[in-house]
Amino acid sequence: MLKPRLRLRPGYWCECWTLSPSTGRRPVLLASIEHDSPGQATRWVRVTIRTIASALDRGPAHEAWDWVRHGYKDAEDALTNGEAATFAVNQEDTRLEWILRPVTFLPLAHREAVVLPECAYQFACPTTHKMGRNQPHDG
Repeated sequence: MLKPRLRLRPGYWCECWTLSPSTGRRPVLLASIEHDSPGQATRWVRVTIRTIASALDRGPAHEAWDWVRHGYKDAEDALTNGEAATFAVNQEDTRLEWILRPVTFLPLAHREAVVLPECAYQFACPTTHKMGRNQPHDG
């Protein structure tokens, strides 16, 4: 019997973390996303930085804009070479840090490709209340 071949896919995993008095002693994950290229990964960070830059003090704002304009190129080079890249900005007692790393994605089975157990249908979707694709229809 032949086993199905898994198609591994190279990509980039991106995270944004924060550490501040309101988060306690441990950093808190604010956002994460996957991308297919170093350019897409750094673009995500650049867009985020552009969004917050106007709220930063002068020093952190200059650091942020320098990374947006030029620093991202070093990050893209690192990712292309299989290395992680980071960028952090400190605003008073709050630190924001973006971490980008090359990864290999393993595909997961598609949820709708199989019949789900009955317990999967006990919880309605809060926004659509539609029946699941594999749920028997009684009406």
